[in-house]
Amino acid sequence: MRAITVRDRDAGVQGLTLTDMPYPHAAENDVIVRVHAAGFTPGELDWPTTWTDRAGRDRTPTIPGHELSGVVADLGYGTTGLTVGQRVFGLTDWARDGSLAEYTAVEARNLAPLAADVDHTVAATLPISGLTAWQGLFDHAHLTAGQTVLVHGAAGGVGSIAVQLAREVGARVIGTGRAADRDVALSLGAQAFADLDADDLRQIGEVDVVLDVIGGDILRRSTELVRPGGTVVTIAAPPEVQPRDGRAVFFVVEPDRARLVDLAERVRTGRLRPIVGAVRPLDETASAFARRQRTAGKTIIKIAD
Repeated sequence: MRAITVRDRDAGVQGLTLTDMPYPHAAENDVIVRVHAAGFTPGELDWPTTWTDRAGRDRTPTIPGHELSGVVADLGYGTTGLTVGQRVFGLTDWARDGSLAEYTAVEARNLAPLAADVDHTVAATLPISGLTAWQGLFDHAHLTAGQTVLVHGAAGGVGSIAVQLAREVGARVIGTGRAADRDVALSLGAQAFADLDADDLRQIGEVDVVLDVIGGDILRRSTELVRPGGTVVTIAAPPEVQPRDGRAVFFVVEPDRARLVDLAERVRTGRLRPIVGAVRPLDETASAFARRQRTAGKTIIKIAD
């Protein structure tokens, strides 16, 4: 099969190459998925689990990417609940070969059924971005109706979904990003927008929840906006400063089949509109990584029709 691989952690995106790799092995309770569309996180080449397995052993050449949508091709021994030919989408394990390949092995419990009327490119935006938005807002920050939430990167993969989910529960949403992101954020339901390059965040006033995907100085300045009892949730790095009389939470997204089913149903019924940014073929993965996120939504790699 064809796959994107990387062997040298110092090579960066220049080390991503299209390679012929063996068909993956289906371990017990695994599913082999023929991947139709895949997502990636630009910073994942810096993650330790990209290079080693859970025992710390080198696993190069490694296949990056951890979001996928496709069709079940094979079942491992003991696998139940899914069938060959079924449409599925989900999240691959951090310490195993990922989704930027024609086929990949995934634990069955990390996959959810996908309805025939949800396009694979749309479904591939949901596993990391959708679960991160939900878990950050509701599992960690416990956002409720009437509260105010500040969503950084409101036009990005995570932020665009978070804006919609927060609005649906009746929260007031303030989005941030660059000036070009303003119209997208407001169209998704944000009631206000702050330009991170030009606006003073202190003008926003106090908020109940901050959902951060940026880290650094933005995270530090956002912490000062949280009212007593509020929460900062970040996926960028463990926060160095706690909000006054509040909480700061760093988390890594976890697989959740039931929540994926719920998110896909929201897409089907029009309650959630994931933004598919650029769609690139497998052999352009390296340039897609290098571009980072310069368009609204999430970049998707299309692997099969």
